[in-house]
Amino acid sequence: MMRSRPALGRGPVNSGCRSIGPFPHVDRPCAGYASPLDAEVVNTSTAIAATAVESAGLLAVVADPVRWRLVTHLADGRTRCVCDLQPVAAVAPNLLSYHLKVLREAGLVSARRRGRWIDYAIADNAADRLAAALPTFPGRPR
Repeated sequence: MMRSRPALGRGPVNSGCRSIGPFPHVDRPCAGYASPLDAEVVNTSTAIAATAVESAGLLAVVADPVRWRLVTHLADGRTRCVCDLQPVAAVAPNLLSYHLKVLREAGLVSARRRGRWIDYAIADNAADRLAAALPTFPGRPR
């Protein structure tokens, strides 16, 4: 029969001690013992973390092969009808619509309605935003 592990930091009832990790038989007195879980976590790099999350999100958008093909096809700066993007994407029309929506929401492409059709173009700042999202390596130019 398998014993369940006690939760971290919970010792025997009324013992005044804490169990350490998955070993319930190893107890230490509470006095003078400081668990890493007791320490207050202070994030001093909130701005860096926010930028990293934003960069990772932007790179995740173009990590999809269909969206990457669409971005590289639109990278020449010309405006293209969605009917011209269909052969490039090589997916069903509903999936093409979804991938273009994801690119629009990420701000990498812009859309303009022309009657029944929607024309797509690469956003003006897409190349700069993608380049800024990539990490820099010491000694290597960007």
